[in-house]
Amino acid sequence: MQAYQDIVRHVLAHGVRKPNRTGVDTLSSFHLSYLIPVHPGFPLLTTKRIDWTNIVVENLWFLSGEPTIRLLRKHGCRFWEPWADSEGRVPSAYGNLWREFPGHGGRVDQIAWVVAELRRNPTSRRLVVSAWAPENAHPSALPPCHFTFVLNVQSGVDGTPCLNLHVTQRSCDIALGLPYNIAGYALLLHLLAAWSGLAPGTMGHTLVDAHIYTAKPDGSMRRYDHIPGLRRQLARTPRPLPRLKLSEQVRSFEGLGALLREDPDTGGLMRHFRLDGYDPAPAIRFRVAV
Repeated sequence: MQAYQDIVRHVLAHGVRKPNRTGVDTLSSFHLSYLIPVHPGFPLLTTKRIDWTNIVVENLWFLSGEPTIRLLRKHGCRFWEPWADSEGRVPSAYGNLWREFPGHGGRVDQIAWVVAELRRNPTSRRLVVSAWAPENAHPSALPPCHFTFVLNVQSGVDGTPCLNLHVTQRSCDIALGLPYNIAGYALLLHLLAAWSGLAPGTMGHTLVDAHIYTAKPDGSMRRYDHIPGLRRQLARTPRPLPRLKLSEQVRSFEGLGALLREDPDTGGLMRHFRLDGYDPAPAIRFRVAV
């Protein structure tokens, strides 16, 4: 995961201290971009353990379009608890905008549209999915961070059509969020490629505000300081990447929908998303700045 390590090193070396809404300072860098080819191995961080179940469950929640966090709670995924209301609804969640984007002509299922378009017209340059609806985002406590992604098909070196994905992210927590963002969109790329009969190619990622949370100059907020943990990660040697094995059921858009309707337990869900050879270094805990 050289790309991730390069981002961490860049922000540590060149980031500028900034205050923000959380009250915890960050080291911040503007406009960082990188590419990750997914065929050499699945890009799940190996310099610390990342919970694969949480990545799968969160991204299936996005794809389900559910506005509540029921699916997350069922499988023990706690990311979104601070942003849910008393009924478990998250108005600015990605999935409900991916699957039911509001418009004057009614609601648009962007995921269904791009899958159909990839099958019909894979060379299209209009394969865009957005989670940024201004009337939703502007008053939100947490508007979408990775707010849009674009799909693009290119021929590989052997002439095989490959599906590529580029995601744009307005705000990115390097220590906690970025490893999950990379793995989540890599999973999405594998699924969309399978659903459209294409090979997965390369994931591109642009970070508008890439930041690392840090203690204030007077030493306060030290419990939120992510710099020591990131330096520990950089001192570790990356290990071989795992391989993703999708079951036949989830290799079709319709099959994934049927699986979500079946609502299996966690073991029954995860057998469809097998990750072979994941042997990371031990976990490093970082406190979330809400």
